[in-house]
Amino acid sequence: MFTPPSVGRLAVGGAGCPLLVGTCGYSYAEWRDCGFYPATSRSADMLGLYMRFFPIVELNYTWYQMPRAEAVQRMVTRVPADFRFAAKLTRTLTHERSTEWRSELHRYRQGIAPLGERLATVLIQLPPDFDRSEAHRYYLAGILDGLQGLPVAVEFRHASWAVDQVYGELERRGVTLVAVDAPAIPSLFPSLDVVTNSDFFYVRFHGRNLRGWQSSNMQKKFDYDYQAAELQEWVAGPLARMASHSSRGYVFFNNHVRGQAPRNASLLQKLLQTRMAEDERCSGSAQ
Repeated sequence: MFTPPSVGRLAVGGAGCPLLVGTCGYSYAEWRDCGFYPATSRSADMLGLYMRFFPIVELNYTWYQMPRAEAVQRMVTRVPADFRFAAKLTRTLTHERSTEWRSELHRYRQGIAPLGERLATVLIQLPPDFDRSEAHRYYLAGILDGLQGLPVAVEFRHASWAVDQVYGELERRGVTLVAVDAPAIPSLFPSLDVVTNSDFFYVRFHGRNLRGWQSSNMQKKFDYDYQAAELQEWVAGPLARMASHSSRGYVFFNNHVRGQAPRNASLLQKLLQTRMAEDERCSGSAQ
């Protein structure tokens, strides 16, 4: 059975850039089998159990279906005021790209409106076939225009977007480029620690299961258990660098198979807490 980490308000990192660590989704039946949730837990209980461990969650269901304001409002009433949500943009806007995207975007904004200040960001997760063609550039610009006024993060899956012009345009718009940890596949967007928005950075750990990513099996794709050494490399490297240029960081684990995501997220919290304590000791000894 998991035990809650002993960190104040579950946020870790330095005072200048708190890091909120969570998982991509929270309602998984298999997380009962692995012991993260009690065996008798109902789906309706899971958010309340989840928030004992993590201060933020990435909402998956808003990708599968258009969010409805009344359902989102019920969710908001079950969490404390300082709990945060990242809401994925619905697949009709990112993957299917409906011709009615403007009205779809309006419906989406209405649906997530009850999140209010609890909205950490809207996540635009683009598919691997969304390359940097002229048509796709115009489409993304339209989506970003339609989300103006909301915090927004974009995850590219096609390597053609990894150019300075893209980073500069995101910075101009105040949009966060999502950093990813995933297998090193040439066609995929690479793992970078480029900060385009000083308000917050955003990291998604997808796992490094190369064979899984090359298959069409979603379970295999996200079946990966991070080791402490792999996460420590992020703590000492990319996370530290991004934190030095940001006011806040959001970090999510997408390797949900067999409860690996909450286990790895808890491990990262502990590693960050240890790093913070070491930094404070070094700072104190230098005075």
